[in-house]
Amino acid sequence: MKTKILSFVAIIVMTFAASAQRDLNKQPKPGPAPKIKLGKPEKFTLSNGLQVIMVENHKLPRASANLTIDNKPIFEGDKAGLSSMMGSLLGNGTTAMSKDDFNEKIDYLGANVNFFESGAFASSLKKYFPEILALMADGVKNSVFSQEEFDKEVERTLDGLKNNEKNVTSIARRVEDYLTYGSNHPFGEFTTPESIKNISLADVKNNYNTYYKPNNAYLVIVGDINPKKTKKLVKKLFGDWKKGNIPAYTMPQTSNPSTTEINFIDMPNAVQSEIAVVNNVDLTLGDKEYYAALLANNILGGGGTARLFMNLREDKGYTYGSYSRLSQSRYAGTFRATASVRNMVTDSAVVELQKEINKIRYQKVSEEELKNAKAQYVGNFVMDVQKPRTVANFALNIARYNLSNDFYENYLENINSVTLDDVQNAAIKYFKGDKARIFITGKGIEVLDNLEKTTDYAIKYFDKKGNATTKPKMSLPIPAGVTATSVVDKYFEAIGGKDKVEVIKTVMSVSNAKVQGFELTLTSKSAAPNKSSVVVSGMGQTFSKQVFDGTKGYAEAQGRRKDLEGKDLEEAQARKSPFEDEAYKAGKLDRIEPVDGNNAYVIKYNDTEIYYDMKSGLKIQSLRTVKGPQGEVKVPTTFGDYKEVNGVKFPHKTNVKQGPMDLNFVIKEIKVNEGVTDADFQ
Repeated sequence: MKTKILSFVAIIVMTFAASAQRDLNKQPKPGPAPKIKLGKPEKFTLSNGLQVIMVENHKLPRASANLTIDNKPIFEGDKAGLSSMMGSLLGNGTTAMSKDDFNEKIDYLGANVNFFESGAFASSLKKYFPEILALMADGVKNSVFSQEEFDKEVERTLDGLKNNEKNVTSIARRVEDYLTYGSNHPFGEFTTPESIKNISLADVKNNYNTYYKPNNAYLVIVGDINPKKTKKLVKKLFGDWKKGNIPAYTMPQTSNPSTTEINFIDMPNAVQSEIAVVNNVDLTLGDKEYYAALLANNILGGGGTARLFMNLREDKGYTYGSYSRLSQSRYAGTFRATASVRNMVTDSAVVELQKEINKIRYQKVSEEELKNAKAQYVGNFVMDVQKPRTVANFALNIARYNLSNDFYENYLENINSVTLDDVQNAAIKYFKGDKARIFITGKGIEVLDNLEKTTDYAIKYFDKKGNATTKPKMSLPIPAGVTATSVVDKYFEAIGGKDKVEVIKTVMSVSNAKVQGFELTLTSKSAAPNKSSVVVSGMGQTFSKQVFDGTKGYAEAQGRRKDLEGKDLEEAQARKSPFEDEAYKAGKLDRIEPVDGNNAYVIKYNDTEIYYDMKSGLKIQSLRTVKGPQGEVKVPTTFGDYKEVNGVKFPHKTNVKQGPMDLNFVIKEIKVNEGVTDADFQ
């Protein structure tokens, strides 16, 4: 019951209100593109090469400064993650001020100052802006890198990498980039524990002294400023920032496969497949086909009314959303069409993604689609151009991309001049349906059989680091004599022995989890024979409650109470609380399946699959099949961090994943044979 109610809580947290729909069939005919009059930013360049852009706006008594160091990405090799680590350590004190004093002054002024590998940002009220800009300049020029802070950052980074090793989405994006750009490309390499351990404090300091320089940087200041005074202030604060010789780097070329192929990454813990159709593109802001390419992508996968979304979500119900993205870049652009789908429809989703990509390449879009896409870009542009920061960003882009000064003044005219033929030509050029990599990161044992039957594309297999590998084993033979009963008995032995388990008559536990910034508390109580109570609360209120007294029970959520009946009541009566694993002996030992590199026995019991590690005997995961808006989905619950309480081991960490929501419950208190009364089950 605990697993079931956790799944229910995840669904509650994910619930959101639907937006009102509007009639798009009566859209008025668009008039000519509005004439855009952009404010003229003031610009100047310091002797050290720092280019400064100022945009004056007096609507609010605030100002901000954004520093962009526009270096070409570099390949870091066996020290991948070095630049990122340097950026994380920036601003942890300067030669003139300790870390605590630096942060305390920022907090006292109610301001914001951040540093990162490619620049810095500061914002505050107008009256404090000179002080805040001075702090930002001090951090930029005089940051101190201490061994203590370096060691802390190494530890944080290693912890983050460890946590991501089981994250299907993180693994998918990592391998996608590695294979799309190449192993020797700055966009393809990724940080590993080994590369982090190769980095020294001296490497960090050298990276800072080599690449964090003003002669390839832009400082954009926006807000309630006096340009004349601000210019004088900038010269005073940044004029002594020493320029340097930034090493030249030649970036390797990217390439697409000669014909479309499937790159499969097996993740045994995946409950859905991450699909991405990817190809490299040569597209830069300001290119001739840039505007047509934008509109083609908007029609294909630019939002909730685009073709991919309407097909894979609205029509087929395969996913919560499917989108495409065309990324322009001075170095290496990409096109991506993506969807996260249920394992059982992975093959069908691939077919539909490719169908939509090829359709927009070989058939012209409709006049209505093009008109709506143009209207969306015009509307967004007109809204954005009213913001001072947009004017500043336009000026920055003109400088970085070497655009004409009237590029944005002519932007809407260029959008509106795109024709149906232009859209199709852009789709053919940039959406390489015939020379793409179709990445699928998912559970091979549930995906590959149907995928092999459905597709004619060659399937190549890769591990979590992008190395070529062989097709994963689909199943292993169950040893003779092993049954569901023997697997559960081994579990009881692993947690302390059946004799110690039988002594336990009641269990009470309190677990906490953080969801979107607020804390949930799960209080679970169980007693023999087969009584249970699970209450989820937070923010001073009870979100859900489910109680069973051994014969009857009820569920309560959002102020509504419903008695258990039918299948729900039968399932509750079949449990064996406080140790429901006893009931799983009546299930079927279905298979052996790899989980995180170890093999596990899988018992099927009603709509749940329970996984027991073959070596340790411990229960490590369960998968419950539930019906959702998009059809049946599997909700995984993982169990870990077993600790002994009164001679019996209990999992102290429980994770439930429902769609994009992760509930990580950690036990804060657990009592055995105390803290539970019959009143708890009424």
